Amino acid sequence: MRGTTVLPGEGNSGLPGSGPPGDDGMPTHRLEVPMPNALPFAIGTFDTIGPMSRASFPHRHTFHEIVHVTGGTGGHVVDLTRFALSPPNLCFIAPGQVHHWENVTGLDGRVILFTDDFLLDHPADRHALRGLGRRSWLELPDEAAEPTARLVADLDGEYQAGADGFQSVLRALLHVLVVRAARLPAHQPTAPPPAQRSRPGSVAAELMTLLGTPEGARRSVRACAQQLGVSVSYLGEAVKASTGRTPGELIRQARVHEAKRLLLRTELSVRQIALRVGFGDPAYFCRFFRRETGTSPGDFRRGGGDIHHDHRLESIARTRPSA
Repeated sequence: MRGTTVLPGEGNSGLPGSGPPGDDGMPTHRLEVPMPNALPFAIGTFDTIGPMSRASFPHRHTFHEIVHVTGGTGGHVVDLTRFALSPPNLCFIAPGQVHHWENVTGLDGRVILFTDDFLLDHPADRHALRGLGRRSWLELPDEAAEPTARLVADLDGEYQAGADGFQSVLRALLHVLVVRAARLPAHQPTAPPPAQRSRPGSVAAELMTLLGTPEGARRSVRACAQQLGVSVSYLGEAVKASTGRTPGELIRQARVHEAKRLLLRTELSVRQIALRVGFGDPAYFCRFFRRETGTSPGDFRRGGGDIHHDHRLESIARTRPSA
């Protein structure tokens, strides 16, 4: 897995997950997963993750980002709200949200990046993370600062070591971090937030919440629009404006995520899984799954998510000493 930024005016690079920016020209940062069973997770410092982790221009992601800020001054803008750095802080940025750093000096801490596919063991965390994304910036009181720092350090250590079973440990530690963060009060912004969020942003958030349920993966675009009380065309315009993606793309992503979870965590047959994610024809489901992931449902289940290569981002991989 590696990171890439698609800037305004750039076309499709041919790599999985890459493509043009949204219609608004917003730069879009994606995590590339070149192999079917690559780990959709990374953690590192601002320096090892790369320059996009401290970008001063507005951009959006197709993945989740959690930032543990332990040092620095300046501000962080998420959507239309500016937050002042007052380390230690935790910041949660959901897919599709726009953010950037503003007049920052001495920024220190760790950055955690992962896609919805990484939440196979705890699918409910998708709801919690999008709720945290709406609050975005959290202060860490004294009683929470040290445990949070240890938890983030443990995540980093497990990721770097890559020992047997590290994926399960990473998922468990991330789950604990999300649950504990959801208990914390939100940080007050340095400027008042808008009186209310725009309807497009609200519709996009409602769609993401809807698709975060197992039942949501079975819905069509039209069914989602009816559930949200909007037209199909308005749903498309609102979601594209807020996330840079189409409702169809988000539904396909939700179906793949739920199918992966069922393949790895249940004994259901491929036919049963196909029905649960909205496919009446198992053969068509298999073609869909292979097109979206690069592997068949059976091979994905047999592989069990094992990693057979260096799971770390190239920019994070430790430098080997020269001979």
